[in-house]
Amino acid sequence: MNYKILSLLAIVVFLISSCEKENRFDENGVLVPLTVIEDSTIPSINIDGILLHSETYGDPTNPMIVVIHGGPGGDYRGMLKFKELANDDMFVVFYDQRGAGLSERVDESAFGSVQVYIDELDAVINHYRHDSDQQIVLAGHSWGAMLATAYVNQNSNNIDGLILAEPGGFTWGQTETYLSKSRELKLFDELTNDFVYQDQFITGSDHNTLDYKMALSTAGVSTGDMDFFPYWRFGAICLTASIQLAMDNPDQMDFTANLNNFGTKVLFAYSELNTAYGLEHAEKVSDAFPLVQLEKIQDCGHEIPHFGWQNFYPLIQNYLIEIL
Repeated sequence: MNYKILSLLAIVVFLISSCEKENRFDENGVLVPLTVIEDSTIPSINIDGILLHSETYGDPTNPMIVVIHGGPGGDYRGMLKFKELANDDMFVVFYDQRGAGLSERVDESAFGSVQVYIDELDAVINHYRHDSDQQIVLAGHSWGAMLATAYVNQNSNNIDGLILAEPGGFTWGQTETYLSKSRELKLFDELTNDFVYQDQFITGSDHNTLDYKMALSTAGVSTGDMDFFPYWRFGAICLTASIQLAMDNPDQMDFTANLNNFGTKVLFAYSELNTAYGLEHAEKVSDAFPLVQLEKIQDCGHEIPHFGWQNFYPLIQNYLIEIL
């Protein structure tokens, strides 16, 4: 049965079984998992006054690899296979970005510029960094790969390695080109239609309700993959505010000005099954770097870190051996 139909049936059952159905949707833990604000047992760090869901694996004195999830508004659950790198003498850091995953929810004003994401990443690195000599590698997927590149564009001397999996683009034009070819082309229209339809069952403007409706709309399916990728919780306000920011300020989405200063080889991966991406787009986007190892990951679509890990992991291992 269709996933969305199952989800909507679940809503109906919930409505029938609830004696306070109109008042309970915004209660913590009813529709979506709790965030670090409501559940103090969830591992977190305080970054600039915002609690971020975060955890680490491995010896904190080893070279650090910071894993950056996609979205905006996603979480790192689908990237947890990176924790295997702790067995390869790496210190692996995960974090959910502000307003995303299980991190603290914030309003639209917390997404005033792309710089807030870059500064947040910098603060996470500094929070976990053991000393100034510790080597730092960034590993990003989709939007996370764009953010990692934006960081390197400003801080090329601070990063010792860069692993990117299908970034949409390093300019807004490149990102729009990719979106126009992918199943995400109608994402915003579909989200609007789904939200309107779901409002027959669930109404409200609080984070819990909006995040739940976002989960129903996106359904955990990515371009080219035939199964659902794992996630904890989507950040609806994070996504909509970030997309509005990009559309209103496309100049902020250009991360290419200083990439020619990054002399370290970049591991750049694209998937076999995401036909909207392909070699041509991968070559166009990765051309911003002076030295690139371009790799096609077989038997997966866009969610390379999850569905393509078996083929991606050996490439990462060899890359880290080479650069560190």
